[in-house]
Amino acid sequence: MSSKKGIPEHTVSKIKKLRRQEIPIETLTKGIFEGDKTLLAQGITLLESSNPEHFDKANTLVEKCLAKSTQTIRIGITGVPGVGKSSFIEVLGTTLTSIGKKVAVLAVDPTSSLSKGSILGDKTRMQSLSKDPNAFIRPSPSGESLGGVARKTRESIVLCEAAGFDVILVETVGVGQSETMVHSMVDFFLLLKLSGAGDELQGIKRGIMEMADAIAINKADGHNVEKAKLAETEFTRALHLYPPKENGWTPKVLRCSAMENNGIVEIWEMIRDFAIKTSETGHFDKNRKTQNKNWFLQTVDEQLKQFFHQKKTFKSKQDQMLKAIEENKISPYYAAQTLLADLTQELK
Repeated sequence: MSSKKGIPEHTVSKIKKLRRQEIPIETLTKGIFEGDKTLLAQGITLLESSNPEHFDKANTLVEKCLAKSTQTIRIGITGVPGVGKSSFIEVLGTTLTSIGKKVAVLAVDPTSSLSKGSILGDKTRMQSLSKDPNAFIRPSPSGESLGGVARKTRESIVLCEAAGFDVILVETVGVGQSETMVHSMVDFFLLLKLSGAGDELQGIKRGIMEMADAIAINKADGHNVEKAKLAETEFTRALHLYPPKENGWTPKVLRCSAMENNGIVEIWEMIRDFAIKTSETGHFDKNRKTQNKNWFLQTVDEQLKQFFHQKKTFKSKQDQMLKAIEENKISPYYAAQTLLADLTQELK
């Protein structure tokens, strides 16, 4: 007997059985340290699992990977939808692998509100890079996370570094108010912009521009070359409005074309220059330590939220408060205060 796809039924059963089997942490760790991309992917799947039984195993795996000393650079890449993030990353990634670098791409895709899965699927949009033996692409659904960052992106970075990847690229869904999440987990924050799209006017706004270590004006090709030059001038002027960065780095504006593979090498050289200069001044390591502290504080917030939501009495009391709010008997703010006060009283 064969399945609909022509695969023997016993083979299908064997594959399903293997998928159900839990791989020991020691096996996962050893495989990740040896650069096994299949076991790396399974390790990240363990991290992303919402099954409470997997939490301790995932934490053990992360701790083992954290203990491995690595020298890497983490690059966050953001920009509005349509700016060409995936195309840019593919060209940058293949450029880096061609000079001997190992590149991991953590591509956070928009999540379907129905299936809860990734909508875009970056492996289909980065076909050349996905076939590169020195590259690893992991699309993850953003879920309900703010800023288009998957819940376990930080931990995934740690696993990729332990697997021997030199450069970690974190691609986000787009730009938004919570894009600081990306900034808080990378060494270098690259903002991709388009010329002639009205973005030049956005340059004088704070927020995302202020966080950027560099701005790359993508699609600077064909009829867009002159517009890109104008945009470069406008963005450079805008950056002068912001106070100097604590690490002493002066943000730069460059033009590039992923389609024509122009300006990509220059962007990498700039990022490498950033890493060298900030390492010499001690800011590179200082930033990593600060990020680890923030990681701890954010995890505490997340786990407190999970703790309350998992309490049996939470759901019933929450429903009571929602009913009272619906009937205008209590304000949402006071209802939240009352609910938390009741729950904390139970802990005493």
